[in-house]
Amino acid sequence: MKGSNKLTSTALNIRISPRNVLQNNKHMKWILLIVMLPMACTQISTSEETTVSGVHAGHELKQVMLTDAQVLLGNIKTRKVGLLPLVESKTVNARLVTNTETTFEVSSRINGRVERLFIKESGKPVKAGEPLYQLYSEELLALQQTYLLATADTANNLDNYVAKATHKKLQLYGLTEMQLDQLIKNGRPDARITCYAPAAGIVSSIAVSEGQYVAEGSPLYSLVNLNKLWVEADIYTQESLQVGDPVTVQVAGYPAIESKLEFVAPEFNAASQTWRVRTSIVNPGNLKPGMPAMVRAYTRAESTVVIPAQAVIRTGQGPHLYVETAPNTFQPRMVKTGIETSAEVQVLDGVHEGETVAISGAYLLYSEFILKHGVNPVHQH
Repeated sequence: MKGSNKLTSTALNIRISPRNVLQNNKHMKWILLIVMLPMACTQISTSEETTVSGVHAGHELKQVMLTDAQVLLGNIKTRKVGLLPLVESKTVNARLVTNTETTFEVSSRINGRVERLFIKESGKPVKAGEPLYQLYSEELLALQQTYLLATADTANNLDNYVAKATHKKLQLYGLTEMQLDQLIKNGRPDARITCYAPAAGIVSSIAVSEGQYVAEGSPLYSLVNLNKLWVEADIYTQESLQVGDPVTVQVAGYPAIESKLEFVAPEFNAASQTWRVRTSIVNPGNLKPGMPAMVRAYTRAESTVVIPAQAVIRTGQGPHLYVETAPNTFQPRMVKTGIETSAEVQVLDGVHEGETVAISGAYLLYSEFILKHGVNPVHQH
């Protein structure tokens, strides 16, 4: 107990009295060691924490430097980031349909009886001016007789007027100039008048039979011209699709056809929850209504940061790209992407207008970074 009190008293004397410390060198060395060691450990710890936090916080991100030869061999190309209108594409199933603008309805222009049909089955092609049917009409027979009498005496002003009026009326009933000239040449009316196709096309339907009586305006033939077809598609949204937007039509076995959107239906199909859109194409060969097709519609969004799709590297930690911070020096940068197409990507965050990014050779930079630094580029973010 006495020894303990003596040690305590001595320690107190050493700590409190500077004079005793100076007199005792052995005690001084131990005190200096005890005081300086914690301070040195604190400085080392602080320095290590500063370095580590600087790397992980992104203040000292590692970069990859290449030589001119590496850039050339790796086909590394760069481009300054700018605001561009993003072109977005949508591909939907479509179908070829008949173009009603090139459909012709052949009807009877006068009362009569159909004596003969030159085209008796649908699906056959006809040319403009090709005979379709023969018609017997008593009214047309009487009108021909009047025309012959009026043209017999052209010196009479009244007969001349009647001849002109009758000539016009016969034309309206479907007679051609050649038929009228032949009528005057023969000098007698023709009981059976041949009627011709007004345009070329495919006979889609026949609404009359031989021997059938028809009234004025009765439908006889339907002709469809397949030189120009409609392409219709149903889309699930009308957003940013407008008349005039460029589209590409693809039919199996045929080259792609460029066109423009011509029609967006004003009504919404509640049953299928779709809108109907339409474009038209020139028939490149043997395309028929009802054949399936694919339509890719292109729409432009407002100006935004757009880069080529091959500039973005995708890993499990997210997409990143390489920003050129100095000549031939590239820094990996995590980015947030938006709308993507087959060729372009919208960048929402991570790169800004005016910065230069690598648009080709990104995977070479990715591999070179791992070889030089031994760490995945995205792990330092």
